[in-house]
Amino acid sequence: MIKVMIIDDSALVRQALQEVLSKDEQLEVIATAQDPYIAVEKMKKQVPDVIVLDIEMPKMDGVTFLTKLMSQHPIPVVICSSLVGNGSPMFIKALEAGAVDIIQKPQSGTKQFIHDSGLMICDTVKAAAQARLNKTRSISRPEKKNTADAVLAPGSDRKALAETTDKIILIGASTGGTEAIREVLERMPLGCPGIVIVQHMPEGFTKSFATRLDSLCQISVKEAENGDSVLNGRALIAPGNKHTLIKRNGARYYVEVRDGPLVSRHRPSVDVLFRSGAKYAGRNAVATLLTGMGDDGANGMVELKEAGAWTCAQDEATSVVYGMPKEAFVRGGTDKQLPLTKIADELLKATRLNLI
Repeated sequence: MIKVMIIDDSALVRQALQEVLSKDEQLEVIATAQDPYIAVEKMKKQVPDVIVLDIEMPKMDGVTFLTKLMSQHPIPVVICSSLVGNGSPMFIKALEAGAVDIIQKPQSGTKQFIHDSGLMICDTVKAAAQARLNKTRSISRPEKKNTADAVLAPGSDRKALAETTDKIILIGASTGGTEAIREVLERMPLGCPGIVIVQHMPEGFTKSFATRLDSLCQISVKEAENGDSVLNGRALIAPGNKHTLIKRNGARYYVEVRDGPLVSRHRPSVDVLFRSGAKYAGRNAVATLLTGMGDDGANGMVELKEAGAWTCAQDEATSVVYGMPKEAFVRGGTDKQLPLTKIADELLKATRLNLI
């Protein structure tokens, strides 16, 4: 039985969530609270396996509470809030603070939404219960370079680098992936091969995710647009609700962003990216599959490996959810399983580059 605590300042929302979650035989709502202070007192008596948490609350907002919780007593948290919609930066802040997943509730008609979305909410909570969490720790981040040797000379064009690009790096992730991707990209030097990433994320949020990463990393990061070249020193994030594929024209790699049916239950799908990499890059690709629920990317990674690509997956100890990486390993798609802190170095070694 998965023990759940609901923290929301609305009595109506607390009641609706409790009704929905209590209908699932695998879930037990052990407590509700209208703010984090009351929640902490109740947690002294019984600790939940998962917390469903609002953001906008009196006395202490949900993100502040989440940050404190993750640094002291990590518990899987699902954010359920109306403040995470329409590309809101709060979505990224919640994920960075340690939320396992996020449910966007509407500004009005919340009770009806909760009842209509009962199955999805229960599945999200059950998935969150599988998350492996550690206390958050500060990670040393290289300063984003702005020196003369790190900036292209006046009049130069990054697209010129594409003419000699040989290797490309492909990354797939889902639950827990936003922080895992940040960890990998922050370790990438300016001269690294071009990178294309699929992170399961709703439409409207990938642009703010890319902007956030761009502010933290030495390399540039942007949301992929159809026809974008895959350039040295740049990572492209697949936009939410669109598949992103690798294509090649001569020596130039570029991305194709397009609509299409769900693949492996997702859009964008890691399998779609990896399979295109197997077809158009083959042994010139290196790839990693990071933390995530389910098996998206596992079959695509097998195809990449069969095409001559070097592949690795995040290990169980450092994965928030050891689902996608495990499936890739079980199916024979990985050359190595690695802790998160080692993945960037190994990807670079596989492309015959050294960190600078």
